[in-house]
Amino acid sequence: MVELQNDRFLRALLKQPVDTTPVWVMRQAGRYLPEYKATRARAGSFMDLCMNADLACEVTLQPLERYDLDAAILFSDILTIPDAMGLGLYFAEGEGPRFKKVITSRKDVEKIAIPDPEQELSYVMNAVRTIRRDLNGRVPLIGFSGSPWTLATYMVEGGSSKDFARVKGMMYDDPVSMHLLLEKLADSVTLYLNAQIAAGAQAVMIFDTWGGLLTPKTYKEFSLDYMQRIISGLQREAEGREVPVTLFTKGGGQWLESMADTGCTALGLDWTINISEAKQRVGNKVALQGNMDPCVLYGSPDTVRQQVNSIISDFGEGSGHVFNLGHGIHQHIDPENVKVLVDAVHEFGQR
Repeated sequence: MVELQNDRFLRALLKQPVDTTPVWVMRQAGRYLPEYKATRARAGSFMDLCMNADLACEVTLQPLERYDLDAAILFSDILTIPDAMGLGLYFAEGEGPRFKKVITSRKDVEKIAIPDPEQELSYVMNAVRTIRRDLNGRVPLIGFSGSPWTLATYMVEGGSSKDFARVKGMMYDDPVSMHLLLEKLADSVTLYLNAQIAAGAQAVMIFDTWGGLLTPKTYKEFSLDYMQRIISGLQREAEGREVPVTLFTKGGGQWLESMADTGCTALGLDWTINISEAKQRVGNKVALQGNMDPCVLYGSPDTVRQQVNSIISDFGEGSGHVFNLGHGIHQHIDPENVKVLVDAVHEFGQR
């Protein structure tokens, strides 16, 4: 087992002392980097890139060559599970992800099977193993999945949506079918994340991108309860270390206390809440990750530095902060500004 040279990210998630605030960036391997675009062109399609372990590894490591980041995140997609369930994921130019088959009824839900991560999703596990080998202990590797509710939105809508009328319609009109779908997805995500941990992921994150669409009551019933079920089924130790679990609901600032009660290690925050308020509300229960507005990176280097300093100051004393954006990095960001961000975090984050 290779010794981890930089474990600052894992230590901060566990609220242990660190020499400075660690930082990584959601979608750090992606379209804002020219080297990513070159590899993506070589791969042929986005899914070909995900399914080729060597190329997925290459793009995962690209941002680490440019920036002094404290973690790598597996290059994959949140929709791998519905694809493995036979829904036929594809990416339409300018439209984002689409599915060939859509869930419209109880019968459709009953037909889908829970995928075996080492069979239907073996390409993801191969990527995890390849990345861990090539990282060679530089920084920890983060594995991830979409939340059951978020995956269900794509499966019922057939892709992304403006009003989410179909999935919300099913939730209100046929809650029994919706719960059956969410149960299957929760079981699938648990198996999937445990397989990533077994393959070498040292921390995992659950992305609940569309949980913020729900009412407080429906959020608990159709999103949070299923994430809690996953968390209670996860392997929480590997290679003699605790495996931290981060929960991120975009637009979920009003529910932080309930999220912190799930047994997760950390909460991801979007930019609509002040980190000092979040820290006050969750107390010592969990670490916090976040939460700069990605659009700050369109500003000048001075603006980026000021915003970084402001968030780190707002977090205040003590460990338990992993710096990140409040959502994924935008495609047209200047890569130089990401370097400014990363270096500023390490500068201002020194205890």
